[in-house]
Amino acid sequence: QRHGPAKVGATFGPVMVVWYLALGVIGVWNIIQAPEVLHALNPWHAVQFFMTHGKTSILALGSVVLCVTGAEALYTDMGHFGRVPIRAAWFFFVMPALLLNYYGQGGLLLVHPETIANPFYHSVPEWALYPMIALATVAAVIASQAVISGAFTVCRQAIQLGFLPRMQVVHTSREAIGQVFLPWINRALMVAVIATVVGFGSSNALAGAYGIAVTGTMAIDTVLVMIVARRMWQWSRLLVIGLGLILLAIDLSYFGANTLKILQGGCFLLVLGRLIYVMMTTWHRGRELVVREIKQGGLALAPFIENIAEHPPLRVPGTAIFLTANQHAVPHALLHNLKHNKVLHERNVILTVDTVETPVAEPDERIAVEPLGDNFYKLTLRFGFAEDPDVPQALTAIRECGLPFDMMDTTFFLSRESIVATDRPGMALWRDKLFAFMQRNAIPATAFFQIPGNRLIELGTQVEI
Repeated sequence: QRHGPAKVGATFGPVMVVWYLALGVIGVWNIIQAPEVLHALNPWHAVQFFMTHGKTSILALGSVVLCVTGAEALYTDMGHFGRVPIRAAWFFFVMPALLLNYYGQGGLLLVHPETIANPFYHSVPEWALYPMIALATVAAVIASQAVISGAFTVCRQAIQLGFLPRMQVVHTSREAIGQVFLPWINRALMVAVIATVVGFGSSNALAGAYGIAVTGTMAIDTVLVMIVARRMWQWSRLLVIGLGLILLAIDLSYFGANTLKILQGGCFLLVLGRLIYVMMTTWHRGRELVVREIKQGGLALAPFIENIAEHPPLRVPGTAIFLTANQHAVPHALLHNLKHNKVLHERNVILTVDTVETPVAEPDERIAVEPLGDNFYKLTLRFGFAEDPDVPQALTAIRECGLPFDMMDTTFFLSRESIVATDRPGMALWRDKLFAFMQRNAIPATAFFQIPGNRLIELGTQVEI
């Protein structure tokens, strides 16, 4: 995964081609033995089944959904490879091979009902059984890569949206924004998978949890599509509701059938999802509370500089760079330095680092410098999503802007917030403590921006939430 989905796909692609060709050929062989199975193409048989079997049909629906598991991961692969290859591969290769194999298994059961114990492997000729087991194992490992890639993409988006703490993100492609590798998430997935396998013990026991996860994802995706269709595509409300109700009727019928498996392992996914939800919302809400507390004690930058010009403090040679996300307020590190050390540097730079939605930032958008007077400057550095944000290296290019930097004469100042959990309104005390724990374990901005430790001064700030 750390080499990127493109390289993984180039390695695994031929294996999957062999896998689906094998599925299709085996399916055709069994269909030939019982061609009447193709009558199942008529949906009227499904209607009759529901009309005559009552509650049993709901149980069957909970098992049938396992035939479509994996389809929910297509949207993540679409972000990696684009719509055209995913659609072409699905409609003209993968789905036909799967349908042929499923109809082939049905044909086998019509001729040999005793193979119900494991129709898939019984549909394989005896001489090909062990090669098929090996191929199925390799295919299962390869298929898992789509889910892993999806976890990386979703977690990266959560970091950008402020729902997860900053962690190391390795970009594996200079062309596609979705191709990333998160080492911490990779390790967490390994631990979670091992714990799941040990806890459930068999794939049959895990089927209930898997069905709930897949059908729940599909229902959520349908709701999101309705929102996008209405707000972004400007579809009519009647069309959105009509189409949404049809899709939700399908999704919720499968989800409802799988709720019968909650006590058979499905509760595991519900508990796990709840824990992740609590962590994400705690981080997001905690950051809001921290920003609110900082703003309440902040000062506007322009009046501060005017006051400095009227009552100049002692100036020392060199350049001070203050990292901040808000260029309109005085950075806390600047205030603390002036308050405790009673000095200002000869030149002071208020620095903000942004990430643009292109692989590499264009030269004309990389740097933005705004003089504020009295040797104060606003500086914005922009990096592409495929770039490593190396701030010291980027500063060397600012000589062209009339603002040369000498790294040996430059000091970086950063305010590090120390979270203090209190019983103030905002979050429960236990969530305050959880947020403080996540804050302590997040990657510091200095490491993310590759700022050298021997040129850095961190000034701590206690923030009560």
